[in-house]
Order: sequence, then C-alpha cells, then structure tokens
Amino acid sequence: MNPTDPAAVQALFNQIAPHYDTLNHWLSWGQHHIWKRMVVGWVNPQSGEVAVDLCCGTGDLTGLLAARIGTTGQVWGVDFSEPMLAIARRRYAHRPIRWYAGDVLQLPFPDQSVDVVTMGYGLRNVSDRHHCLREIQRVLRPGGRGAILDFHQPHDPWLRAWQEWYLQQVVVPVARRLGLGAEYEYLWASLQTFPPGAQQVQWAQDCGLNACHYPIANGLMGVLVLHQP
Repeated sequence: MNPTDPAAVQALFNQIAPHYDTLNHWLSWGQHHIWKRMVVGWVNPQSGEVAVDLCCGTGDLTGLLAARIGTTGQVWGVDFSEPMLAIARRRYAHRPIRWYAGDVLQLPFPDQSVDVVTMGYGLRNVSDRHHCLREIQRVLRPGGRGAILDFHQPHDPWLRAWQEWYLQQVVVPVARRLGLGAEYEYLWASLQTFPPGAQQVQWAQDCGLNACHYPIANGLMGVLVLHQP
C-alpha cells in the first residue's frame, strides 16, 4: 500500500475500524492511553473552550477533551473514515461532541475560531503534512494550543532496530490473524517517510506557529506541541 495515497489510507482505516481499539491496546501494552492523556495535558483544555480532535478515529482523544471542556464549550471530532466515526458516536453518545466526516486538509472552521487542536497518529498519514499544519495555524486563535502524537524514529540504533522488529515481526503477524496483515504492513512504510521531530518543528514554524517536539516512550513516540502567537 502507498502510504501517501489518500484513497488507499482511507480504505485502510475503513477496513481496520472494527479491530482498531483492540489492536491499539494490545500492541501498545495499554500505554497509548497514557500518551493520549499526556497530549491533553500539554494543550490544557479549559471549560468553555472550543477544541478540535483531528484524525479522531474512534474518539479516545476527543472524549478526553470533552471531559475537560464540559458542556459550556464545544468539542469536534474530525475524521475521513465513516466506520471509525460510527464507533466514536456510539462510544460517546453521552457526550455533547460533534462529529464531522471530512478532510483535515480542508477544515470546516473559520479562521482563528478554535482554542485547542489535537491529533493522534494522524499527521503521518495525511497526504500533505505541511498543509495540514497550515490549516491548524489558520483555525487556532491567538494563544491557541495544539499537540500532535505520533510514532517517532528513535536516535538510538538499537531502539530503532527493535522498533522495526516489533512492527514487522509482532504487529503484522497479529494483524494477519485478523485478516489485516496487508493493512498493518503500511505502518513501517509510513514511518520511513515521516520526518524527525526537528523537521516537524521547522514545518510548524514555517507556518507561523511556535513549536517544540518531545520524544516519549524512549523515543519510540513523539509529541509536537504547538502554540499560536
């Protein structure tokens, strides 16, 4: 699968939607919940604010934002996979979250209308990452915050070798048992085209955002933290 082909990526996420949460939990040893709470801590959403979770999938980060913002603000979950959104709607039917099926490269929000933007494992999969960051900059209000969680290639060559082994020899075989081997083989390919933290920071700064990148989980994951001046 071509990790830069939007139609192929969309089809992939439509296909894996029923198993997405189970595989995420098992393959990260449950740690992805900790990393997502860290993301929410970095953006520090406040009651009454407007928050948007991009590439929201089944809504983990969206739900965490809604719990912090409450009913006086507004939380949106945006994703191009309808099957993912269908799961999110069911999971969070008790929350006043608005779900939008659409492209994160063409956000349906006015300029400077959003306080908080999050994204979990999404920037790596969009066809134009620089344009995605420009859209985030466009919709964030002055003082707005953003945080983007994704896989990261560790600097340590031993950890990098372990990451490749784990993705190729553990993740793919487990997914293959569910009939999703081909779908999960894209992970390693997409990581090869994903720039390191310093390049992500440079892209964000080119878009007019203040940015820092923090490796977490021994450098296997990373969070790009954004601030609108």
